[in-house]
Amino acid sequence: MEHKIIFAGFGGQGVISMGTLMAYSAMAENKNVTFYPAYGIAMRGGTANCSVIISDEPVASPVIACPNVLVVMNEPSLDLFTAKLQEGGALLANSSLIRKKAERKDIRSYYIPVNDIAEELGNGKMANMAMTGALLKIMNTVSLETVFQTMKKTFSPKLLKAVDINREAMQKGFDAVQP
Repeated sequence: MEHKIIFAGFGGQGVISMGTLMAYSAMAENKNVTFYPAYGIAMRGGTANCSVIISDEPVASPVIACPNVLVVMNEPSLDLFTAKLQEGGALLANSSLIRKKAERKDIRSYYIPVNDIAEELGNGKMANMAMTGALLKIMNTVSLETVFQTMKKTFSPKLLKAVDINREAMQKGFDAVQP
């Protein structure tokens, strides 16, 4: 098993946090992992993306030319990265902000209203946690419980106050994915 994931969006959407959390969670389950962040010239509002590879085998390089999973939080990221997604790969798109659908018919596309889920819980900043939940359901490579435990170990003291609500957002994102 090897998942090559690209997370992409604007700075401030928690794209790097999603990748970091997935990488640490996979390590907690004794998987081989690489994590490679990339930022635009402006942190908040600029572009941000990261690459995460999760594998049962050693990973030779953190560079992903053709991901088999693509998580996009905004429309410019959909436009930029969808062509790179492997045939048969999974696209997870934030349908709260992305109104169009991917034109490719050779991929599995999932449109999850993660900003709406986060707003229903009272904090739009948790959209990334809702998307992480959706990703966990689609990938089925790291357990939801491992991610919950990893949050407790890796979140800063400021973020630890929000672990329970982030867990709820993640569960709602997980539940929002229909097979």
